Amino acid sequence: MMLVLGLALSLLAASCRAFAPSMEVGRSPFVQQARVAQAPVGSRNTDTQLSMSASIDLKGKVAFIAGVADSTGYGWAIARALADAGATIIVGTWPPVLKIFQMGLRKGQFEEDSKLSDGSSMVIEKVYPLDAVFDTPDDIPDEIKSNKRYAGLDGYTISEVAEAVAADYGKIDILVHSLANGPEVTKPLLETSRKGYLAASSASAYSAVSLLQNFGPLMNEGGSMVSLTYIASEKVIPGYGGGMSSAKAQLESDTRTLAYEAGRKWGVRVNTISAGPLKSRAASAIGKEAGKKTFIEYAIDYSNANAPLGQDLYNDDVGNASLFLASSMGRTVTGVTLYVDNGLHAMGMALDSISMKQEVPEPVEA
Repeated sequence: MMLVLGLALSLLAASCRAFAPSMEVGRSPFVQQARVAQAPVGSRNTDTQLSMSASIDLKGKVAFIAGVADSTGYGWAIARALADAGATIIVGTWPPVLKIFQMGLRKGQFEEDSKLSDGSSMVIEKVYPLDAVFDTPDDIPDEIKSNKRYAGLDGYTISEVAEAVAADYGKIDILVHSLANGPEVTKPLLETSRKGYLAASSASAYSAVSLLQNFGPLMNEGGSMVSLTYIASEKVIPGYGGGMSSAKAQLESDTRTLAYEAGRKWGVRVNTISAGPLKSRAASAIGKEAGKKTFIEYAIDYSNANAPLGQDLYNDDVGNASLFLASSMGRTVTGVTLYVDNGLHAMGMALDSISMKQEVPEPVEA
């Protein structure tokens, strides 16, 4: 018995070895294409392309992505990665920007960002108005009903959108939560009001719970839900305030609980991606002051200076990770917070800190 235990431990031990800010969102050199091109020997940058779609086939699968309003954010990149593997794409868009987004789609403003690996363009089959802070029509206050930005729209609560999707498509296979909002995000936590704090939690955390409550019954067994979180959930990130760090912590905790509950109830997997900083339209609005870098520009600078992989993060990097989690390749992965941040989460010391700079000795006079 002791010999067997010792051998098992030996095998286990053996198996365990082994910011000038980026102003362009761009595409990662790692895209889900069928070809592989190797960079010249000695080159620091690689053009190797990850052949994901060659082995991932999502034809016949329906993906609903909540929180797509332009082509710069992670939601769009996730949609494109899933479309490249053959999935049918439908999205939910915040009502106040719905018309602008739909107009951009009609005018082809996102055509370049819609290109797939075979040269075709991603097709968004349907865009639903979605305000994820409202679960049912009874939750909508009068000031929203009379708001001109919502004029002419209805059916935008989570339960109503789920009903509409069920009527249009019957079942779905992939659910993506790409939503976050904190009205007081620029305020330190000590200055955040109860209303602002709860609003951040409602829009950024509970909305994921409600989405799964309503869309879970529509999901085929083996389906997958993916959300987006941020390292502020577990580390102090000055400038990311208003209760948003708390909301992201909630989201990650809920991911684990929902993974258990949805897994047992519907056979659905639930994961979240902790993405590094990206200069998206939404992120660029945080702490924006004339003549100063925005919060996201500081965050990109810091990541490039301190992450183990000192390289830019592209929205396609998160798209590719989501593709894995949404596909059968991730069939045993659930309840996970997956870091897609060039390894920044692993660091405990800032390499570019003043205290880390080596002192230059005074020149000795001859």
